[in-house]
Amino acid sequence: MDKARGKTAAKVALPRLSPVELNDLEDLPDPVFRKGGRHENTRFTRAAMDGLDVGDSVFAECRFDAASFNDAQLRGATFRDCILAEAYAPVFRGARSTWREVEFQNPRLGSAELYEGGWQSVRIDGGKIDFLNLRGAKLTDVLISGCIINELDLGAATATRVKLEDCTVGSLDLAGAKLKDFDIRGTEFRKISGLGSLSGLVIDEYQLNLLAPLIAAHLGVTVL
Repeated sequence: MDKARGKTAAKVALPRLSPVELNDLEDLPDPVFRKGGRHENTRFTRAAMDGLDVGDSVFAECRFDAASFNDAQLRGATFRDCILAEAYAPVFRGARSTWREVEFQNPRLGSAELYEGGWQSVRIDGGKIDFLNLRGAKLTDVLISGCIINELDLGAATATRVKLEDCTVGSLDLAGAKLKDFDIRGTEFRKISGLGSLSGLVIDEYQLNLLAPLIAAHLGVTVL
């Protein structure tokens, strides 16, 4: 008796996210930002951190509306339970920063230097980022949807339960990355580098057709 054969759908773990809920925030019209500062339960409207050194600062349960971070130094800063709506920065410096339970809504970022940082339960919804540098970062439960990213560098990063949904990515660098349930189905891309680090990547059949010639070339396979 023949056994029935059929495809068994692979199970892909989705990012585990909960909406960031902020209530009873204090409006601070003229905030003072400094290195190592701490801000909690605060709403910042059109706050300007341009050129300021706010490294090692902590922002907990804060909302930023149309804030400008151009060339601000956020190295080592921590953002926890925060919403950043319409964030703007041609140069966004946040190396080794920590982002936990954070939502970016329609950001406009040029060069976003966020390498060697930690992202946990982070959502980016909409917007445009020219260069998102997450090299060496650790990402867990991250959803990026409807965002245009010209260059996404995940070299040597560790990414678990990450989903790019309806995004447009110019170039994606995965060299040396460790991926698990990294789902890019439905996202358009022009170039992927780091073909030796695709384990853990989830793609659709259309994307597989795009990748096939690159994978063949990487493996030294001649297709006639």
